[in-house]
Amino acid sequence: MTDPAKRSRLFRLIAQLPLAQFEELIFATQPPPGNVSPGSAAQALRVGELLVWAESPIGCGLETLAKLTADIFGLEVPDFSQDGGQQAHGSSSPTSPEPGQAVSFVDTEPSAYIETLNRNVGLDMVYVPGGTFWMGSPKKELGRDSHEGPEHRVSVPAFYMGKYPVTQAQWYAVSLLEPVQRELKPQPSHFTGDRHPVEQVSWDDAVEFCERVSRLAGKQYRLPSEAEWEYACRAGTNMPFYFGATITPDLANYDGSQSYGDGPTGIYREQTTEVGQFPPNDFGLYDMHGNVCEWCQDVWHGSYDGAPTNGSAWRAGGDQDRRILRGGSWYDNPEDCRSADRDGFAPDGIGSVVGFRVVCGGAIGLA
Repeated sequence: MTDPAKRSRLFRLIAQLPLAQFEELIFATQPPPGNVSPGSAAQALRVGELLVWAESPIGCGLETLAKLTADIFGLEVPDFSQDGGQQAHGSSSPTSPEPGQAVSFVDTEPSAYIETLNRNVGLDMVYVPGGTFWMGSPKKELGRDSHEGPEHRVSVPAFYMGKYPVTQAQWYAVSLLEPVQRELKPQPSHFTGDRHPVEQVSWDDAVEFCERVSRLAGKQYRLPSEAEWEYACRAGTNMPFYFGATITPDLANYDGSQSYGDGPTGIYREQTTEVGQFPPNDFGLYDMHGNVCEWCQDVWHGSYDGAPTNGSAWRAGGDQDRRILRGGSWYDNPEDCRSADRDGFAPDGIGSVVGFRVVCGGAIGLA
């Protein structure tokens, strides 16, 4: 495996290159079209995509990338020649862990950026490193439903994800932009507050939001695939929740009058809370458990039999009248807020428990 510290150092060196020099490096490495976002995208995103491609089986390898960076720009770069398992081509894959073991990460470089929506409002985006994990829940997990299985191995490319669910201030800013496919209500939410998550928005509304931001930003924003969502929520963990085996009202906003396993009961707030009030996971993502359920791209399937294993959304077959919801809400009992819990809802349906967050980059193909 590549030394994460070396990779992090190379990331920082390349990220600090002027745009013209970075474009020169892109030209020298010649990644296939679409593997690196166009020049209008944030440079941190583009650098992350370049490193992910370089480390892939068809990439040039980090050693080659580092050597090109040193030769062209005279920079002192890390030496990757001694790193095992990260040769330019034909490198062997690490042994896959068994179900119940933590995920294996392809890259671990943390970075973030803010996508400006207007003078006062932006989308905070967090880098989610690529990796491989076991999706679904083990048969003995408390509260498990059969549609959470079978557990299956999924490899997820790196992407950026909203640090929080989309807030009402962000929604309002985008609602004022020119429509792409449909109008958006500026203030649809039942519980109001600029930093509260927007709710009472349908899957169709959420897709329109993403399309408007994409047009504004010049790069693709979208809903996460279900695999991306669970991978991002778990953040390397394999327990029912990213903070462990149980949940408490001090850690998330859900129906705290009910307990999970040996966990305590507590306050039931009966409404949404401002985003970012509870501890984040190890990727720096907030409110992945509770507050509002979150739309994903995927069509509802009653099991994971035949599900994609490359992190992409599962849009073929299944129940085309339902889309995936993840994460649970302020209204739900604790078992419905687990990392593996999943539900389906009509794409034109709305409710005070339903919101979403956006992603950029990653596995944009649809299965």
